[in-house]
Amino acid sequence: MLKTFRTSDRTLMVLFTIFVLAAPLIMAPLGAGYPDLMQRFAIYGIFAIGFNILFGLTGYLSFGHAAFLGVGSYSAVWMLKLLSINIVPAIIFAVVVSGLFALLIGFISLRRSGIYFSILTLAFAQMSYNLAYSVLTPITNGETGLQLDLTDPRILDTVNETSQVASPSFLGLEMGDTAVVQFLGMDLQFNVGFYISALILIGMFYLSLRIFRSPFGMILRAVKSNQTRLNYTGFNSRPYTLTAFVISGMYAGLAGALLVCMDPLAGADRMQWTASGEVVLMTIMGGAGTLIGPVLGAGIIKYFENIFSRINESVVEGWFSALPDGVTDFLTAVVSPFLGSGWHISLGLIFMLVVIFLPGGLVEGASRIMNLVRRLSQTRKTTSSPSVARPLGDDESPEEPPPGSVNTRES
Repeated sequence: MLKTFRTSDRTLMVLFTIFVLAAPLIMAPLGAGYPDLMQRFAIYGIFAIGFNILFGLTGYLSFGHAAFLGVGSYSAVWMLKLLSINIVPAIIFAVVVSGLFALLIGFISLRRSGIYFSILTLAFAQMSYNLAYSVLTPITNGETGLQLDLTDPRILDTVNETSQVASPSFLGLEMGDTAVVQFLGMDLQFNVGFYISALILIGMFYLSLRIFRSPFGMILRAVKSNQTRLNYTGFNSRPYTLTAFVISGMYAGLAGALLVCMDPLAGADRMQWTASGEVVLMTIMGGAGTLIGPVLGAGIIKYFENIFSRINESVVEGWFSALPDGVTDFLTAVVSPFLGSGWHISLGLIFMLVVIFLPGGLVEGASRIMNLVRRLSQTRKTTSSPSVARPLGDDESPEEPPPGSVNTRES
């Protein structure tokens, strides 16, 4: 049974909800408020939260989670092609299929632990990736990828009499619909697809929070702490780890379905090992085993991928244009390799620094800063209010030292 909601958890949930819904306004000054990137922030946040349920709680490191992301994408596209352009059936079907696929892979892979488990999941993911390009081409459409077409039947929808391919929608609202609002000289873009993804992200974060605080989550932490000792007590932990694996796979399938709902194209590239490695980086950078860390890590990596990769040498020169020419050329030559096409170098350096100095991720760094500020404020309060000695009254005398002690007072 789930524990009651604590005050701190309620506060965290409220702050997280406000931040997610206000993200376009917050990220606009950083050049990241446009719909496509905001959608990716939310979707990959869901992906990372699901991975954290497995890795953060049980310690089982999967290098094959991209397989569930790809399976979810393919499943969603088929529902959009055959059933309805409405995203709800596509999302439900993708989550169910991904869960069944995760059940199959988890049942086999969880017979081993440690590096052997990681290698097994990687092998399954690579096998799925290669099958999508070969045997399963009639289902995946091979290298071209699976996408919507004018000839799709969609048995629940009316006949499409236009010459344009229908776009995924929800309650009549297309995912690409965007309202532009002027605010402080900025064009704020409020996109339907982002807010649907954001609401789902908030719901998945809430579910993750409840799992973390539940007895089920405590058992998963015990598995991470010492699974061998837990098994020696006669407790069978395998059903719990398998359940965590399936839940994590369903999160990944949900993220894959949302990617298709925003851009109705599913390709096997989403099942590559690089996609699995990316979600590992997101979780570790933000803070594995924490609630907010994976979402933070996903946002940072997607920001680097979409913003830093666009900064070219001319932009860097503009940053240092006020300096002398020689200094400008030198700084441009030093900084440019880390931006644009070299954004991976910057991200790699940041990841190395986080792993070396903040093993608990950026959440640990924020916690250290908060503790330091708290200690400094307490020290300042202590030094600003020193104790004042009270003068003795006429009928009072200094306390005599106890017998046997050395009297240091002058006689």
